[in-house]
Amino acid sequence: MRRSQRGFTLVELVVTITLTTIVISFMAMFVAGPVRAYNDQTRRAELVDVAENSLRRIARDIRAALPNSVRVASTGGAVALEMLNTVDGVRYRDRPPGNPTKRLRFSGPDNAFNSVGQFSGITRPFSSTTHYLSIYNVGVPGANAYELANVITPPGTRIDIDADSIADEDNIRMTPAYQFAFASPGQRVYLVDQPVSYICDTSTGTLARYAGYSIAAVHADRDSGGELLGAGASATLVADNIASCSVIYTPGTAQRSGLVTLAMSVAEAGETVSLLHQVHVDNVP
Repeated sequence: MRRSQRGFTLVELVVTITLTTIVISFMAMFVAGPVRAYNDQTRRAELVDVAENSLRRIARDIRAALPNSVRVASTGGAVALEMLNTVDGVRYRDRPPGNPTKRLRFSGPDNAFNSVGQFSGITRPFSSTTHYLSIYNVGVPGANAYELANVITPPGTRIDIDADSIADEDNIRMTPAYQFAFASPGQRVYLVDQPVSYICDTSTGTLARYAGYSIAAVHADRDSGGELLGAGASATLVADNIASCSVIYTPGTAQRSGLVTLAMSVAEAGETVSLLHQVHVDNVP
């Protein structure tokens, strides 16, 4: 009876624990590698996703920018990219055929004209005192939309857009009447709603988008988060863990489009991912 109820001896228990520990250690060695590799791969994928989405969002705004309105400034560890966002654009009527009253005059203030084709980015009837109309912005003194003169309607101008009785044309009205300084060779008129800025600050490791603020002629007055917030901007955090960023803008010429080169590095837990995007800018006003 005693012989059938015998259990483990202390030596057997110690040997069993030792062997079990050795087996588990070997198993952990084989499992830890793939788990670590999986975690590293997941982290890299997340970093790539953050950088890719950030650059694509910037590119989307650049493509919607008013021609010749992209400007870049660097201050310390921050890079500021600003542009004027367009809601839509059409061609204005300024020559025959058609009713002369439907054409845009450049010889004096005009309060109404027709478009050749219709706006597609708005709902008609459209009325706003916070939007702008811009014609022939070339980004030089005297023809710079940021100056809010000559090539863009003044702040507070009421803009009304309705479908005209002529098929496939809109009637555009400005109150008060306004005289654009220059005609566009391509008869292009753009509807602008607001400026948009991106501030990439490596000191805080953040990329933020700012919108809804007032336009300033000098970029130095709008190239930091504090200045933008002081001008009434609302900020949206686009990405964090930013290790480095660079924005290079080449305006282009009459023969080729402008080019914005965006480079960004995102880092976390010793991993760094760097991406580069290039965005063509149609600067034909």
